[in-house]
Amino acid sequence: MSDVRELDDVVRQLVRDVPDYPKPGVTFKDITPVLADPDAFARSVQALGAPWRSRLPSVTKVVGIEARGFILAAPVALDLGAGFVPVRKAGKLPAATYSQAYTLEYGEEVLEVHQDGFVPGDRVLVVDDVLATGGTVEATARLVRAAGAEVVGVSVLLELTFLGGRDRVTDAEVHALVSV
Repeated sequence: MSDVRELDDVVRQLVRDVPDYPKPGVTFKDITPVLADPDAFARSVQALGAPWRSRLPSVTKVVGIEARGFILAAPVALDLGAGFVPVRKAGKLPAATYSQAYTLEYGEEVLEVHQDGFVPGDRVLVVDDVLATGGTVEATARLVRAAGAEVVGVSVLLELTFLGGRDRVTDAEVHALVSV
């Protein structure tokens, strides 16, 4: 069995469904068991960065989306030799920010990024835990572009294909470790 197939199986076994969270009718995909398993966590981090590891020009920044995206994106940035830039919910960043409102499957939010988080020409990989409807990733890509950088890819641990989120990412390649 290939290493990729084996990792897919491991992640599928570890991710747990939490029904009716954060509201009735939503089944939350809890990735914390993957994070708690040192081997699965390390292999997932390496696999999230793998498609971009040897590309030139290389990724210069990795964006992590609050909050679980931070846990995955920071080690991916280290693995790729890139900087890490957090994208946070409104009011959490201390310096001047760009803001972007968006709709997700169970409500509305506003994301922000520091205006000085990127320099012109930065090539950005967006990393998150789950790609669902695509609203969060789409809003993050808009923030990256507003700051003068280019989104070159999106890597997620888990893609919920039935929600069609990949269709909202029109200008970057999407890589999912596991698709359900």
